[in-house]
Amino acid sequence: MLRIGLENFLQDSAQYIGSGTLRFGCLSNHACTDRNLIQSRILLREKLGGQLTCLFSPQHGFFAEKQDNMIESAHCNDEVTGLPLFSLYGEHRKPTPEMFAHLDVLLIDLVDVGTRVYTFMYTMAYCMMTAAECGKKIIILDRPNPIGSAVEGNILRPDCTSFVGLYPIPMRHGMTLGELALMMNDAFGIGCDLEVVPVRGWQREMTARESGFPWVAPSPNMPTPETALVYPGQVIWEGTLDSEGRGTTMPFEFVGAPYWQHQPILMKLRETELPGCIFRPIAFEPTSGKHAGENCIGFQIHLTDARTFRPWRSSLALLQAVMLLYPESFTYKQPPYEYEFKRLPMDLILGDRQLREHLEEGVPVMELEAEWRGELDTFMALREQYMLYT
Repeated sequence: MLRIGLENFLQDSAQYIGSGTLRFGCLSNHACTDRNLIQSRILLREKLGGQLTCLFSPQHGFFAEKQDNMIESAHCNDEVTGLPLFSLYGEHRKPTPEMFAHLDVLLIDLVDVGTRVYTFMYTMAYCMMTAAECGKKIIILDRPNPIGSAVEGNILRPDCTSFVGLYPIPMRHGMTLGELALMMNDAFGIGCDLEVVPVRGWQREMTARESGFPWVAPSPNMPTPETALVYPGQVIWEGTLDSEGRGTTMPFEFVGAPYWQHQPILMKLRETELPGCIFRPIAFEPTSGKHAGENCIGFQIHLTDARTFRPWRSSLALLQAVMLLYPESFTYKQPPYEYEFKRLPMDLILGDRQLREHLEEGVPVMELEAEWRGELDTFMALREQYMLYT
C-alpha cells in the first residue's frame, strides 16, 4: 500500500521530534492530506502539540482560493490551529529570517504536478535558501509525482530564469519534490541541512490515477489528475492571449480563441506524431479570464494513453499551428508575468527564447526535439544521482 511521506513521518515521528524542544513550522496547503483527507496541519498539530509553532502557504493561498497569477495572499492567523500563517506569495516569496525565527525545523508537505513552471518547487527552494542562511533544517515529506517519471522538453536557459524557472531542468522532469530538493541542494548549490521522508509502496511510473491515493486540487485550476497530465504542455497558453480554459470546467484541457478554425488546425497537426491523445473539436465560453463571455473555437485534449502521451510535444505542435495559420490574430501576452516586468512571458514559460523563434519560423517540432536530445540525456544522468524510487 502506498504511504506518503506525511504518513511515514507521523508513524515514525519519534526519530524526528527529538527531545521535545525542537520547534517545527510547516509549508503546505489544503491539498496536503493523508489518505483519509485529513489536512497535514491538523495531523501535525495532533502529533507535535506545542512544538508546531507556525505555518506557511505557497501561491494561490492556503485554500487555493486565489485564481490567477500575481494575486497575492496576506499573512494571517490560522483559525483551526491558532498559529501564524505566513504567505510566501505576497510581499515575500522567499521567507525572511524573522519568519524562520519561529522554528528550528521546517516541514515541507506540498502536492507538486511534475512541471518546471509550477511555482511550488521554487517556494521550496527559497525556503531551503533561507534555512541555509539561518542554520535551520528542512524536512521534505515526500509525495508521488502525479504524472509519473517520463522526462520531456528543453532545458531552461540562464536568460529565462524566473519564479517559473530557477534551475536548468526540462519542462517535465519526472522527479518528486523530495528528489528535486536533493538535486537543488547538491547540484545547484543551496547547501542546507536537508532530510527527505520518502514515500513507500510507490513505483515511479505510476500516475495519480494508478496510485489510488485521493486527489485534491493543489491549485484552483488543477481539478483532476488529467489536468496535471496535460499541464506540462498546455501551460504555454498562459503566454498568449488565447484561452487556456480558465473560467471553464476544464482548465488546460480546453484551449481555444474566437479566431481559431477546427479543420485547418487539425490538418496542420497531422504533420507531427502525437501519440496518446485526441484533439476533439469544441466551442466554449469562459465565464472569467481571457475571452470571458466570448465564443471560443478550440479543442479538448482527451488522453487515450497516459504512458505514451507527450504533453510538451503536443502543445508545441498546436501552438505552432496557430502561430503559422493565423499570424495576424495570434498575440503574445505582454508582461508582467509572475513578477517579471520586462521579459516576454512566453520566453519564461518556454525557457528558451530561441525555441520561440524557431516555432515562429516553422521549424518542425520533431526537429526541435532532436536538437535538445543531448542536453536532455545530460539531465537524465544528473537526475539519476538523486532518485529515491524504482
